[in-house]
Amino acid sequence: MIKLSESEWKVISLLWEKAPQTMMQITNHFKETTGWTKHTVMTFLRRMEEKGAVHYEEGERAKLYYPDIEKDEAVLQETEEFLEKVFDGRMGLMLNTMVEKKALSKEEIAELYEILKKAEENDL
Repeated sequence: MIKLSESEWKVISLLWEKAPQTMMQITNHFKETTGWTKHTVMTFLRRMEEKGAVHYEEGERAKLYYPDIEKDEAVLQETEEFLEKVFDGRMGLMLNTMVEKKALSKEEIAELYEILKKAEENDL
């Protein structure tokens, strides 16, 4: 189980979209939106490497970083952790809260119906 900080999620998401990336490519990608310097990115990459989330290979001029965890696995782990922490692991409680607070659009409700219908069909 690999726990990623919010900043590390940003970095791994970029690597899932397009890998490999050099430290400077990552820095340039986030510079305007986050203000991260190369030292900040270097720290994130080192921590992520220690956690087993990324690895690098020596490139011609710079290290090339690759993700070591699958997006689907990381998303599922993060979702389960969130549900457990906030809603005692109960999806129904989360959805009920969202409905009561009118936090779901008609499109999202329709999407949920389709997801549940597909899940029910797959169980038959």
